[in-house]
Amino acid sequence: MASVPGNGLPLFYNQLEPLSSGGHADYRTRRVDRAPFLAQAHAVPVTVDEFALVQRHYPIVFSVGDNPVPLALMGLNEGVNTFVDENGALLGEVYVPAYIRRYPFMLARLREGSDELSLCFDPTSDAVGRFEEGDPLFVDGQISEATRGILDFCEQFEQAGQRTGAFMQELLEHKLLIDGEVTIQPDGAPQPYIYRGFQMVNEEKLRELRGDVIRKMVQSGLLPLIYAHLLSMNLVRDIFAKQMGQGKIPVQEAVPAA
Repeated sequence: MASVPGNGLPLFYNQLEPLSSGGHADYRTRRVDRAPFLAQAHAVPVTVDEFALVQRHYPIVFSVGDNPVPLALMGLNEGVNTFVDENGALLGEVYVPAYIRRYPFMLARLREGSDELSLCFDPTSDAVGRFEEGDPLFVDGQISEATRGILDFCEQFEQAGQRTGAFMQELLEHKLLIDGEVTIQPDGAPQPYIYRGFQMVNEEKLRELRGDVIRKMVQSGLLPLIYAHLLSMNLVRDIFAKQMGQGKIPVQEAVPAA
């Protein structure tokens, strides 16, 4: 149900190229009204800074594996995104996670073992290139105001990522994550639809935590984040209904007669 790609590059990025005044002096960045890469993206990483907004629109779950990350579900099946059309244009007003808005830029380490981060971009994106329109990335050999804004946004995203990592460590330390499962039985369906492949917070284990642990979670802001996740799970059925309305629910195999 929810997965994170393991192709060596972050989700959505086909290539990464360091931005430089020497190679990209005449490059511009322009706004695009659609993101084709989103059309088949059913889950997108989110940071804890966004939970309050994300939980109003998407279920928040956690990926499987030893290093889970929070994900906003935009669809319940691989290759299904109920919030955009086939060209990646948004279907109505909805919060767009920062991970999507950051693309095609990101901060990356160019040398292994180095703590220095460099602003990079995906050169296959149609939002960056040698255009006549758009905002220049460099002016007189120096980064432009537009690039400074991009850099600031990417730095804020990295900081939010660190806070998200700390949140995930707390969940793991207290063993609060369990394998998730959602069962939906539509009217007239021969059998229920069962969705797995994600993790969620174990509410029973949460209730069993000691009072001092809970107090620390409240003081640090972790407990509201956990409840934002739990409340957002009510939206899974809304996503299912959207998929059904869009004709994107997998056809069930006929159940053999007894």
